[in-house]
Amino acid sequence: MSEPKTPTPTPAGDTYKGWVFKWTNYIKGYQRRWFVLSNGLLSYYRTQAEMGHTCRGTINLATATITVDDACNFVISNGGAQTYHLKASCEVERQRWITALELAKAKAARMQAESDDSGDDFSHSSAPVAPGQGGGSQNSEVQSALRTLGSKVEDLSTCNDLISKHGSALQRSLSELDSLRLTGEAGDKIRQVTERATLFRITSNAMINACRDFLNLAQAHSKRWQKALQAEREQRVRLEETLEQLAKQHNHLERAFRGASQANASADNKGAAGPGKGEASDEDDDNEFFDAMEEAPEFITVPADPQFHKRSSSNISGFNSEMCPDDQSLNEEPLAINPESPSQELVPLKKRRTRIADKPNYSLNLWSIMKNCIGKELSKIPMPVNFNEPISMLQRLSEDLEYHELLDKAAKCQSSLEQMCYVAAFSVSSYSTTVYRTGKPFNPLLGETYELDRRRESGYRSLCEQVSHHPPAAAHHVISDRGWTLRQEITVASKFRGKYLSIMPLGTIHAIFEKGNHHYTWKKVTTTVHNIIVGKLWIDQSGEIDVVNHTTGDRCHLKFAPYSYFSRDVARKVTGVVMDKDGKAHYVLSGTWDEKMEFSRVMQSSRGGENGTEGKQKTVYQTLKAREVWRRNPLPDGAETMYYFTALALTLNEPEEGMAPTDSRRRPDQRLMEEGRWEEANAEKQRLEEKQRSVRREREREAASQRTSSQSDESSPHDNYQALWFESCEDRITGEQIHLYKGGYWEAKDHGSWEGCPDIF
Repeated sequence: MSEPKTPTPTPAGDTYKGWVFKWTNYIKGYQRRWFVLSNGLLSYYRTQAEMGHTCRGTINLATATITVDDACNFVISNGGAQTYHLKASCEVERQRWITALELAKAKAARMQAESDDSGDDFSHSSAPVAPGQGGGSQNSEVQSALRTLGSKVEDLSTCNDLISKHGSALQRSLSELDSLRLTGEAGDKIRQVTERATLFRITSNAMINACRDFLNLAQAHSKRWQKALQAEREQRVRLEETLEQLAKQHNHLERAFRGASQANASADNKGAAGPGKGEASDEDDDNEFFDAMEEAPEFITVPADPQFHKRSSSNISGFNSEMCPDDQSLNEEPLAINPESPSQELVPLKKRRTRIADKPNYSLNLWSIMKNCIGKELSKIPMPVNFNEPISMLQRLSEDLEYHELLDKAAKCQSSLEQMCYVAAFSVSSYSTTVYRTGKPFNPLLGETYELDRRRESGYRSLCEQVSHHPPAAAHHVISDRGWTLRQEITVASKFRGKYLSIMPLGTIHAIFEKGNHHYTWKKVTTTVHNIIVGKLWIDQSGEIDVVNHTTGDRCHLKFAPYSYFSRDVARKVTGVVMDKDGKAHYVLSGTWDEKMEFSRVMQSSRGGENGTEGKQKTVYQTLKAREVWRRNPLPDGAETMYYFTALALTLNEPEEGMAPTDSRRRPDQRLMEEGRWEEANAEKQRLEEKQRSVRREREREAASQRTSSQSDESSPHDNYQALWFESCEDRITGEQIHLYKGGYWEAKDHGSWEGCPDIF
């Protein structure tokens, strides 16, 4: 070759670079490339100028193998996906690269092995420090220096091993030289000894340089660590003194507050005898503080003055007239079956199933599927059933009725404001089933339906139908014998963002109560699925909900606080305030969307101090003691092996008599997945989706022919599909174009006449 003499590779800290010949193909053979070894990665470029913009290839040494072919050739491979056949200009240069590569590989393998534990160790050692104190930057600096020093120690250890290895080889060569006679082999052996001595010198120099770097770093950081440690000690002393002063002030204010409360109570009682032991104990229980969340700084709550409790017991304040007469017993009162259907009690209730087949343990590379889906609509991506759970989106909508008894209790309330509390709690309860449910429901086929007839057990009947496919939209209608109706049309917009998945339900939910004709509406918040690529999947709900009573003008504003690593508050927290049409607060709600909700009666409100960050004033609500309005039902035994289904979810896909031909329970791929036959389910899922595409193309051809015959491109739709049990109209409350139940389904079921149902399965 006529290549110029290859310059010697030069180390620069942890970076090693130089020219090496790389095998390209049988036509061009070995070509000279510029190689750069840095941070455990070996990259190459055609020229040095390409380093700023174009990398021709990179291999991770942590999982790579390094083998030597002959005096100048060596091979680097990571198991088949990438293999570099390289050639140095001489054996000395080859050994320089081998030494640098082995050193970098040992360091990369060590860092990879410690990566799982280092995250936890670092999170504990670098706890958040108050802003402005500088503790976080000092701590991170110390951590970085420690990691660097540890790396240098490992470099010394690796160099020591290499010196021992090369030293032994050199000793053997010298021994062989001594035993030789002065023949023609003497020149070759002397040359070999010379090369090995050169390699030994290179390795020794590397070790000496590593020792020098180690000493320089230790000397540079020693004084800085001492200063940082002293500053931390002084800061801790100051914080302890400040905390002690705050504790004394808090204790003094608490005593002053209780003294003022007792003085007011004595004045109201007009000199009556002070409370006995039992009364004092009850008063202490009522003086329980309900602190504000960090995520909802708009208001805070404090216990109401004891005079309000005494007035409420004697009905002096008059607010009891607004409350439900059987308010104290709503949580315990059993709801009777509608007396208009006494024959229901004569038929024994159906025993529902409590188990399904355990989820198979099938492994699947998520990234291999999702890497081509970034930025696309999730409903348009063909996904294997490995990511699903064996229920459809229509059944998932029906799961909102898990806590239907909240609407039953709301229907019995005399006060619209307290009824609002139960409706708001119902809107929160629908998210409790999602805390462990990371599986994706099956996308319903167009025209697919799902009925949930629990009239005998719970007094309601529910019907869902997939009324649109692009965008996917499902209409839902529930009628209850206990005085309420629920309806919604939900369109799910979802985007894959690489690290997380955002699910945005679009549409309005309506709840109508017969008593008082109260009509409530609200929307759903955004659901986020985290750790899509790496780590354990987990779900969070975030956003705000406005529950509005369009009859009275009452409103409840709910805030779902997003998860924050730095928040000291409880995770998944929800807060809200119930106000009348004039903006006066009557109830405060608080709790978590995965556990429980409580509500407190507001007795008095006032404007508090300023918020230091935004300059806004917080509203301070004095409330009575909180009462629990909703609590999540425990999961059934073995739920972790059954997709974390609730007791209701386990029964949703159970076959029943008289189902429509389009019911989700008849869907074959979903049934196969529930039975654990996932490969068959995947094949069946592809068949159903292709069948749906063929039907849609046929409808589009018919619509196109109709437009041609009518000579109008604007008046005719591209797809002439119409839902079977719902009709499109404009909502008189929201003005949205929605699908309303037009009737006929339950009558068709009673007669067993399903002639109008399409063949979708």
